Amino acid sequence: MMMQLINYYFLMKGRIDMSEDIKILATQAKLVSIDDVYANDYNPNIVAAPEMKLLELSIRENGFCYPIIVIQDNNKYCIVDGFHRYTVAKRLNLKEIPVVILEHDIVKRISATVQFNRARGTHQVLDMSKIVIRLIEEGKGDDEIAEALGMEEDEVFRLKQLSGLKEAFKDKNFSNSWEEFTKKYKWD
Repeated sequence: MMMQLINYYFLMKGRIDMSEDIKILATQAKLVSIDDVYANDYNPNIVAAPEMKLLELSIRENGFCYPIIVIQDNNKYCIVDGFHRYTVAKRLNLKEIPVVILEHDIVKRISATVQFNRARGTHQVLDMSKIVIRLIEEGKGDDEIAEALGMEEDEVFRLKQLSGLKEAFKDKNFSNSWEEFTKKYKWD
């Protein structure tokens, strides 16, 4: 009943297009042991010390209002979004934290992390470059990466360049002079 009221409210406000199948996953949060949750290895989001202090104060004064977004990995949970809330929760010695479980493959998981964080935090450029290269290695094209990460294709191109020219252009055909150049300078 509560979910229907929430959906009705947002529908009346014009915020939900009922022609789309939008999942309201926040209502499916569950408590899990903090010991069963772990950080992913690709999050480029950085939060400065003053904001971390503010986050801790917020959790102390307002409670843990936003669940950690995870994927289930066997009997553990890998964080997709919420690493800093998780860090504060550990500092506060919480035994359980609320999580919402997504069922994403690695490409969609990485994309979700960036989507959730991009407007909120400061991303390290080199880490973003690594994410772009990782998505390329997963078989995604520049246009797919741009769409998934909310970027223009030229931003994807610039991030590819940061990884080194060879990596950025590995899927392109070049003349023999390129091969001679790489041999001459012992470029793998």
